[in-house]
Amino acid sequence: MAKRTYRGSCHCGRVKFEAGLDLSAGTSKCNCTSCWKKRLWTARAQAEDFRALGGEQELSDYKPGEEIGHAGFCKNCGVIPYGWVLASEWNPTTYVSVSVAALDDLDPAELAAAPVTYCDGKADNWWNAPAETRHL
Repeated sequence: MAKRTYRGSCHCGRVKFEAGLDLSAGTSKCNCTSCWKKRLWTARAQAEDFRALGGEQELSDYKPGEEIGHAGFCKNCGVIPYGWVLASEWNPTTYVSVSVAALDDLDPAELAAAPVTYCDGKADNWWNAPAETRHL
Protein backbone atom coordinates (compact mmCIF):
# COMPACT_ATOMS: atom_id res chain seq x y z
CA MET A 1 0.00 0.00 0.00
CA ALA A 2 1.23 3.51 -0.71
CA LYS A 3 0.32 6.91 0.64
CA ARG A 4 -3.22 7.86 -0.21
CA THR A 5 -5.28 10.98 0.53
CA TYR A 6 -8.22 10.29 2.83
CA ARG A 7 -11.02 12.67 3.72
CA GLY A 8 -12.28 12.78 7.27
CA SER A 9 -14.69 14.52 9.59
CA CYS A 10 -16.25 14.46 13.01
CA HIS A 11 -19.70 12.87 13.42
CA CYS A 12 -21.71 16.07 12.88
CA GLY A 13 -19.53 17.08 9.91
CA ARG A 14 -18.52 20.49 11.25
CA VAL A 15 -14.81 19.55 11.43
CA LYS A 16 -13.41 18.39 8.07
CA PHE A 17 -9.91 17.48 6.95
CA GLU A 18 -7.87 15.47 4.50
CA ALA A 19 -4.68 13.59 5.21
CA GLY A 20 -2.11 11.72 3.18
CA LEU A 21 -1.62 8.41 4.99
CA ASP A 22 0.19 5.18 4.27
CA LEU A 23 -1.72 2.70 6.41
CA SER A 24 0.76 -0.05 5.51
CA ALA A 25 3.30 1.97 7.54
CA GLY A 26 1.15 1.20 10.56
CA THR A 27 -1.40 2.49 13.01
CA SER A 28 -1.18 2.90 16.76
CA LYS A 29 -3.15 2.01 19.88
CA CYS A 30 -2.14 2.93 23.41
CA ASN A 31 -3.29 1.85 26.85
CA CYS A 32 -2.61 5.17 28.65
CA THR A 33 -5.65 6.45 30.52
CA SER A 34 -6.36 9.13 27.89
CA CYS A 35 -6.21 6.85 24.83
CA TRP A 36 -7.99 4.01 26.62
CA LYS A 37 -10.94 6.15 27.66
CA LYS A 38 -11.20 7.62 24.15
CA ARG A 39 -10.70 4.20 22.47
CA LEU A 40 -8.26 6.05 20.24
CA TRP A 41 -6.79 4.26 17.21
CA THR A 42 -4.57 6.51 15.12
CA ALA A 43 -2.44 6.82 12.03
CA ARG A 44 0.36 9.34 11.64
CA ALA A 45 0.25 12.03 8.93
CA GLN A 46 3.24 14.23 8.26
CA ALA A 47 2.42 17.91 8.78
CA GLU A 48 2.80 18.67 5.07
CA ASP A 49 0.33 15.86 4.24
CA PHE A 50 -2.47 17.24 6.42
CA ARG A 51 -5.03 19.91 5.51
CA ALA A 52 -7.81 21.21 7.73
CA LEU A 53 -10.81 21.88 5.48
CA GLY A 54 -13.00 23.62 8.02
CA GLY A 55 -14.34 23.68 11.53
CA GLU A 56 -11.09 24.13 13.48
CA GLN A 57 -12.91 26.62 15.71
CA GLU A 58 -15.26 23.79 16.72
CA LEU A 59 -12.43 21.84 18.37
CA SER A 60 -12.37 22.08 22.16
CA ASP A 61 -8.85 23.41 22.50
CA TYR A 62 -8.41 25.16 19.19
CA LYS A 63 -5.72 27.82 19.48
CA PRO A 64 -6.69 30.83 17.31
CA GLY A 65 -3.82 32.45 15.46
CA GLU A 66 -1.50 29.46 15.75
CA GLU A 67 -0.49 27.76 12.56
CA ILE A 68 -0.36 24.33 14.19
CA GLY A 69 -1.48 22.75 17.41
CA HIS A 70 -5.21 22.33 16.76
CA ALA A 71 -6.55 19.41 18.72
CA GLY A 72 -9.40 18.29 20.92
CA PHE A 73 -12.91 17.05 20.45
CA CYS A 74 -15.68 18.62 18.40
CA LYS A 75 -17.69 20.77 20.79
CA ASN A 76 -20.89 19.73 19.00
CA CYS A 77 -20.64 15.94 18.63
CA GLY A 78 -17.70 14.99 20.88
CA VAL A 79 -15.63 13.17 18.24
CA ILE A 80 -11.83 13.56 18.27
CA PRO A 81 -10.90 13.69 14.56
CA TYR A 82 -7.20 14.55 14.85
CA GLY A 83 -4.58 16.24 16.98
CA TRP A 84 -1.24 17.85 16.32
CA VAL A 85 1.76 16.32 18.09
CA LEU A 86 4.53 18.87 18.31
CA ALA A 87 8.22 18.01 18.01
CA SER A 88 9.89 17.31 21.34
CA GLU A 89 12.89 15.49 22.76
CA TRP A 90 11.10 12.15 22.32
CA ASN A 91 9.53 13.07 18.98
CA PRO A 92 11.84 14.57 16.32
CA THR A 93 9.16 15.92 13.97
CA THR A 94 5.75 17.51 14.29
CA TYR A 95 3.00 15.28 12.93
CA VAL A 96 -0.78 14.92 13.02
CA SER A 97 -2.30 12.00 14.87
CA VAL A 98 -5.41 11.13 12.84
CA SER A 99 -8.19 9.04 14.33
CA VAL A 100 -8.84 6.25 11.82
CA ALA A 101 -12.49 6.21 12.95
CA ALA A 102 -12.84 9.76 11.58
CA LEU A 103 -11.79 8.77 8.04
CA ASP A 104 -14.91 8.92 5.88
CA ASP A 105 -13.58 7.03 2.88
CA LEU A 106 -11.59 4.28 4.60
CA ASP A 107 -12.38 0.76 3.43
CA PRO A 108 -12.64 -1.49 6.53
CA ALA A 109 -10.52 -4.10 4.71
CA GLU A 110 -7.68 -1.55 4.40
CA LEU A 111 -7.83 -0.87 8.12
CA ALA A 112 -7.93 -4.57 8.98
CA ALA A 113 -4.78 -5.11 6.88
CA ALA A 114 -2.88 -2.24 8.51
CA PRO A 115 -0.24 -3.17 11.09
CA VAL A 116 -0.88 -1.98 14.65
CA THR A 117 1.81 -0.81 17.08
CA TYR A 118 0.76 -1.05 20.72
CA CYS A 119 2.19 1.40 23.26
CA ASP A 120 2.30 0.79 27.01
CA GLY A 121 1.61 4.36 28.05
CA LYS A 122 -0.10 3.20 31.24
CA ALA A 123 3.28 1.97 32.54
CA ASP A 124 5.16 4.93 30.98
CA ASN A 125 6.84 2.36 28.72
CA TRP A 126 5.78 4.01 25.47
CA TRP A 127 8.15 2.17 23.13
CA ASN A 128 6.96 -1.30 24.10
CA ALA A 129 3.68 -3.14 23.89
CA PRO A 130 1.77 -3.91 27.08
CA ALA A 131 1.45 -7.56 28.12
CA GLU A 132 -2.25 -7.54 27.16
CA THR A 133 -3.49 -5.89 23.95
CA ARG A 134 -6.68 -7.75 23.07
CA HIS A 135 -8.84 -5.05 24.71
CA LEU A 136 -7.22 -2.25 22.74
